[in-house]
Amino acid sequence: MQKRNGRVTDSLNFFQGNDPFELINKYGSPLYVYNERIFRQNCRNLLEMVTYPKFRVNFSAKANSSLALLQIVKDEGLYVDAMSPGEIFVQRAAGFKPEEIFFVCNNVSADEMRYAIDRNILISVDSLSQLELLGRLNPGGKVAVRFNPGVGVGHHAKVITAGKDTKFGVNTEYIPEVKNILKKYDLKLVGINQHLGSLFMESDKFVEGVHNLLDIAREFDDLEFIDLGGGFGIPYQKLSGQAPLDLKKLGEQLDGLMFSFAKEYGKEISFSIEPGRYIPAEAGVILGSVYSIKHNGKTKYIGTDIGFNVLIRPSMYDSHHDIEVYGKVELDHFAAESVTVVGNICETGDILAKDRELPTIMEGDIIGVLDAGSYSFSMSSNYNNRLRPAEILIRETDEAVLIRSRDTLEDLIRNQVKL
Repeated sequence: MQKRNGRVTDSLNFFQGNDPFELINKYGSPLYVYNERIFRQNCRNLLEMVTYPKFRVNFSAKANSSLALLQIVKDEGLYVDAMSPGEIFVQRAAGFKPEEIFFVCNNVSADEMRYAIDRNILISVDSLSQLELLGRLNPGGKVAVRFNPGVGVGHHAKVITAGKDTKFGVNTEYIPEVKNILKKYDLKLVGINQHLGSLFMESDKFVEGVHNLLDIAREFDDLEFIDLGGGFGIPYQKLSGQAPLDLKKLGEQLDGLMFSFAKEYGKEISFSIEPGRYIPAEAGVILGSVYSIKHNGKTKYIGTDIGFNVLIRPSMYDSHHDIEVYGKVELDHFAAESVTVVGNICETGDILAKDRELPTIMEGDIIGVLDAGSYSFSMSSNYNNRLRPAEILIRETDEAVLIRSRDTLEDLIRNQVKL
């Protein structure tokens, strides 16, 4: 094997001696590959970012809900956010206790709320109508409310979850109505939370949102916790030298705010964050095979089996993922050239990388799509009746183990009923 631009995975020792070609031969192509050591270290980075004693990190299962990774999250001492009964079910299977799960829901049914209530899992609602529903279902119970702090961030309009144009959160002008509903149903507001959006690389906007959320917290007596939200970004353009989020600086900023607010509030209130992609993203690489090379007009297309059923972010959000090339044959000379890397889905928008400078790629080579541990398998599908790939984990012992089997053809019709 010849790594033609493998400096990112080499610098991280991502594969820990495992050959991408051997992994593909054993587990099939394409393939989700995770690194346990990197995943665990990212958990610890967040747990250690502040000195405030009552600080919690909630892992966002929507980023990656693979059972084995959730077990590692649990082992590292993190809590977890859930967005659906399905996520709650998987989290319970991974060993999380009800008090370690936070159901941050959006526009859910009474049945879904009841699922969490019956399991003693705290629910966060983000509208007056959902607060009313919860009050009818669980009068006298505990609740959290997600507020809109008035400022949003994100790498794409579709992932900005606060500010003027968003479906999420209760606007501050409705705080009196929130208080009225709480009183009407004898609900105890134990916490408030926010989420500004996904993927910020500078801390200023996030800290601004925290200031706004703390102002909201001052409107309520005897809160038990404040969830500051997340959206912590990672550098997706490492091959171009993009710098990471300054976690030390952010931690220092948050530390000061948390200590100061706790003193003002009169008790050592708990704070939490939900960092989203930060933990799993850099711990994942998607390996895929190159099956065709063609020229159409002025464009050279590299045809792979990584369609948007496997990784939808580039097609959905115009997201950038760095790509490494692993050659099947050793080339004495290879030069960078502009190519467009595409998948095998019958859609014009099935593009991984457009007009990207990459080293020579040949049929039979393997590409590695970097920073793909978040929102990859969790957003995957069987579109075109493609089989979802296997997931493997490179353990700290260097052993590569299967954590999810590849779909079979029978899986495609398993839940269907013939006429």
